[in-house]
Order: sequence, then structure tokens, then C-alpha cells
Amino acid sequence: MNTTAAATLGAQLISEFTTDARLLPGAEGGEAWIGFLRSHAVLLRLLDTELRREAHLPLADFDVLIQLALADEGALRMTDLARRTLVSRSGMTRRVTQLERDGLVTRCSATGDGRSVRASLTPMGEEVLRRAVPVHTRGIERHFLRKLTPTQLAELGESVTALQADCDFG
Repeated sequence: MNTTAAATLGAQLISEFTTDARLLPGAEGGEAWIGFLRSHAVLLRLLDTELRREAHLPLADFDVLIQLALADEGALRMTDLARRTLVSRSGMTRRVTQLERDGLVTRCSATGDGRSVRASLTPMGEEVLRRAVPVHTRGIERHFLRKLTPTQLAELGESVTALQADCDFG
């Protein structure tokens, strides 16, 4: 199938199933959506690649470690950790198990609740995080902050806040 036919088929399918003309190819909503998805994918790939190369840590593992470091008392219940990260709840147990095997986190029963488990950073986890944070912050500055004006950052902040308003994965 040639590109024109594929684009035409795609436009036909989207037209058939959307009730909002802003989503149509070439319309502001469709262009914004595609741009958002591509930007998100590219930024995550860039940040993940840099973290793996320079700190030997995948972005998803970095996310778990930094959330633990940002938490009060340096520990979080597993359900709270899953809510704060880019990792699904079902994947969190596997990820923390691997991080525990690697010596980066430890798990223990939550105080006063024998059913809940809390994860916290180990000294080795803190050391790995200290090496990874500069890599990650440089990547955010280079691939995100430097490409947007203060006005664009403020508008983007408002936009993503509106998008997250009704989102709860808990």
C-alpha cells in the first residue's frame, strides 16, 4: 500500500470513529496528539539511553529509586510506590524484587500493618542514585528545558495538569 493510500485509509478510519473534528489528521487536536505521543516517546528513549549508558541504570529503575529518595523517611509502601512511578502496579513487585537482588533496595513490613510492605533505598542504592541524578538532570535540561521558553513551560504545565485531573491508577 502506498503512503497516500495509507494516509487516506487512516483519515477515513479516524473520521469514521471520532465525534470531534479536532482529532482529524491535519486538525489541531490530531497534530497535538501525535506531537505529544512522539515527544513523550523520544524523550523517554533519550533519557533511558543516557541513564543506561552513563549510569548503568534503566529509566524505570531510576524512577523507583528517586521516588524512594524523595519520600518522607526514604521509604514507601509498595502501593504508593507504584502510584508515583512509571511502573504499573503489577510490574512493581517484579521490579523491586530485581532491585532488591541488585542490592539497591530493601523491603520490610510496614510499621503497624503486617500486611503492607515498604521499600527503601540501601546505601548502595543511594550511591547508584547519586551517580544517576546528574545524568538525568542534564538530560532533562538538554532535551526538554532548553527547547522551551518560560511561557511554553508554563503553558505545558497547565496543559498536563488538566490532562491528569481525572487520572488515578491506584
